Amino acid sequence: MAVPKKKTSKAKTRSRRASAWTLKAPARSICPRCSAAKVPHTVCPSCGWYRDRYVVDVNS
Repeated sequence: MAVPKKKTSKAKTRSRRASAWTLKAPARSICPRCSAAKVPHTVCPSCGWYRDRYVVDVNS
């Protein structure tokens, strides 16, 4: 049966666990109407369009 030779330090254990908490950049897509960057599956914040129709009045 395998037995560890040395005790694993707290820093080693914590750094291994912390690697799962890395933050990733949010996904971005381009609005086909105004070519602005936006989050996918949401209304475009600059022109107010979503799925080929006007949804929100942004200019007021």
